[in-house]
Amino acid sequence: MTASLILTVFNEGPAIRKLLDSVLAQTMQPDEFVIVDGGSADDTVAQIEAYADHLPLRVIVEPGANISRGRNIAIATAKGEIIAATDAGVRLEPTWLEEITRPLRQNPDVQAVAGFFVADPQTPFEMAMGATVLPDVNEIDPASFLPSSRSLALRKSAWARVGGYPEWLDYCEDLVFDFDLRAHYGSFAFAPSAVAHFRPRGSLTAFFRQYYRYARGDGKADLWRKRHAIRYGAYLIAAPALLVLGRLLHPVFWLIGLAGFAAYCRTPVTRLRQKWGQPFPDGRTPNSTDKIYMLALVPVIRVVGDVAKMIGYPVGWVWRLRRGKARE
Repeated sequence: MTASLILTVFNEGPAIRKLLDSVLAQTMQPDEFVIVDGGSADDTVAQIEAYADHLPLRVIVEPGANISRGRNIAIATAKGEIIAATDAGVRLEPTWLEEITRPLRQNPDVQAVAGFFVADPQTPFEMAMGATVLPDVNEIDPASFLPSSRSLALRKSAWARVGGYPEWLDYCEDLVFDFDLRAHYGSFAFAPSAVAHFRPRGSLTAFFRQYYRYARGDGKADLWRKRHAIRYGAYLIAAPALLVLGRLLHPVFWLIGLAGFAAYCRTPVTRLRQKWGQPFPDGRTPNSTDKIYMLALVPVIRVVGDVAKMIGYPVGWVWRLRRGKARE
């Protein structure tokens, strides 16, 4: 049973080498590796083609293609019965391809497999970011888990049956694709040992931009109404009400608010403390100053991410209403 690895890229330059090197190190090599470039203005294609003697590469340049379009082109072009998908900004565990395709190779009833991804921090800031925004594997419920397409495998026939990735979406496209797959085939098989290492955003500005775009995609696709409503209620109703009540009635209301926010940060803090022994690329582990800094970052990252979502979601919602586009 043949397996094709697919990927979309845009202005990745030298950063793509990390992924390509990790593909070279796979215990199971792909039968082909199809990469769609969305019209990079840098040397991305040249960097990829430098690996042509070592990997079964096929590079397609499609200027202006968004991620969904690029993935659809790559999968349509691929000859493999099994499709494994990842992203440019990761490095793969050596057994990733073997593990993520194993359920498909061993069980003809399995149609799609969810791999996993973890933070790959290079700095204390990135370690705090990863602990705040990325779940640990022991927090995952395999029955309801919706995988990122940076760590996903499926049968090409399943991709065709659900109509591919939604090309009208620029962000959250993999979630809509996941929903369509689950509607047709039920829960994904889960391969927790198929791990892609993903480097978190390295600044609050980059993080804000990322989460704004994610939330805008949620609005366009009409996703997570309840989650967004709860967030608006917490920040725009509950928090101001507790401030006023603390001022007018008793400061205990301020303590209630602080306790609630502390509970909101508890899981990221727990994750962070578990990662303090993890070394950075230079070999050092976090010192006391790093730990205090990272702990202080957790609530900041929480608030910045929530504000980005509250701004981005209505932008996507308006886009959807103007075009009469709802998630099918």
